[in-house]
Amino acid sequence: MIRKIFRDMLFVQIISAMTVTICMLIDSIMIGRFLGVDSMTAYGLSTPVLLVFAAFGSMVSAGIQMLCGKAMGIGDSEGTDACYTVSLLLAGGVSLVGLVLVLALTGPICRLLGAGQPVPENEVFFLTQDYLRGFIIGAPAFIFAQIMVPYMQIAGKRTLLVVAVLAMTVSDVVFDLLNVFVFHGGTFGMGLASSLSYYVAFAIGITYFIGKKCMFHFRKGAVKAAVAADLLKSGVPTVVNQISLVLLVFLLNKVLLRSGGNHAVAAYSVISTLGNICYCFGSGVGSVALTLSAIFFNDEDRSSVYSLIRIMTVYAVILNVVVIAVVWLLAPYMVRLFITENAAVGDLAKRGLRLFSLSLLSSALNTTYKNYYQGIGRIKLSETISVLQNFLFTALFAFVLSRFISTDGVWIAFVLGETTTLILLVIYVWVRNRKPSFSAVSFSLLPEGYGVPETDCMEASIRSMNDTVSVSEQAEEFCLQHGESRRNSMMIALCIEEMAVNIVRHGFQMDQK
Repeated sequence: MIRKIFRDMLFVQIISAMTVTICMLIDSIMIGRFLGVDSMTAYGLSTPVLLVFAAFGSMVSAGIQMLCGKAMGIGDSEGTDACYTVSLLLAGGVSLVGLVLVLALTGPICRLLGAGQPVPENEVFFLTQDYLRGFIIGAPAFIFAQIMVPYMQIAGKRTLLVVAVLAMTVSDVVFDLLNVFVFHGGTFGMGLASSLSYYVAFAIGITYFIGKKCMFHFRKGAVKAAVAADLLKSGVPTVVNQISLVLLVFLLNKVLLRSGGNHAVAAYSVISTLGNICYCFGSGVGSVALTLSAIFFNDEDRSSVYSLIRIMTVYAVILNVVVIAVVWLLAPYMVRLFITENAAVGDLAKRGLRLFSLSLLSSALNTTYKNYYQGIGRIKLSETISVLQNFLFTALFAFVLSRFISTDGVWIAFVLGETTTLILLVIYVWVRNRKPSFSAVSFSLLPEGYGVPETDCMEASIRSMNDTVSVSEQAEEFCLQHGESRRNSMMIALCIEEMAVNIVRHGFQMDQK
């Protein structure tokens, strides 16, 4: 049952994880093929700003998964509505403030990003400025699209979610082509094309939220500072993760400018764009792990937590082994989507992409486990993993190795940074459990006394009307064996039978699932 739920959620979560990265991928391809290396460099330098907005959207999205998971676990519909109301207000406020600030301070931001000074011979500065101004127009839709994802997952609107992402992708391609061949808007037009495509996705997704069947309700009376604080606090590990990535991209751009110049930064733009797509498989597994771990943990369902750990580990490994194999095989063709004329940049990107891909397996495991630990409330551990994998170790290895083996040192740093983090996590788990073990029980890190002992639990699957009778009888016997009175045991059995019959009769679909 858990495996089926996990699998059903995983596909949509991977697609939704690509909400941000698909537009970045399309822009990168179009810029590389039609606007040249300088524009590609400008796009790479702009990435930290894009990640800052993604960081806030991811933080609120993770907070939603945590708070709604907890509210659902205890049947608190008012808590769910409060989370929904506050998250909308936060997203609207931050997106508008960010929009105004970036438009007002584009010049200083470009200098901070490493684009240099606004002098006529420095075209990269003006190209970076143009892309940021075009992209930032879509900030409100960009953030709202991110926080729609967990709500639509919870509501079971996975088909609508996929439609929104596909429409966003198609519209971004169309708008980019119109920009290149019709309007000739340059890098500003590329950023604006992404903005418009986010509004397309937002327009499709919002049809559920304004409909009568929406299970979430905006309530003015639910606006409370405590709810906002809980929402942001629950998402802190995610924003720590994103800020770590922003700092890493910022630092690596500096290192690459020093060791390989604009060509190295352009190559890194290609690698990071393709890498973001590759990361979606690991982050998809991690996002499902976050949602389900929050629900199972708050429901004190020990056996489901153990099953979740086994399932999420298997999916993280299998998916990313396949992704690594695909990248090694197709790296030349992938790079050619972006770079066609500059052979030096193409060779740098192809070699770098293959080396970078070796980090994907350990990265997926780190991401999956840190999301799981976030879901069960081990916030500090989750934050520590984020900082180690996404900034500290990778940045340290890149800074040192680039001095000896140039740009190759930066690509290898991803592998060493993720692997070192994973090794330290394993050591930490072994120390906490006082023995080396790779079992789900060891890695669950559940608190002492958590949940109900397995001997005091009864679980059964019901697939038909006949099953309801036998399970009801088993429940009565189970209660009697554990000291309940005959009357209470009978009443419990009757309640189970009544609920199960209604679920089978009204909840099962034609496939009886």
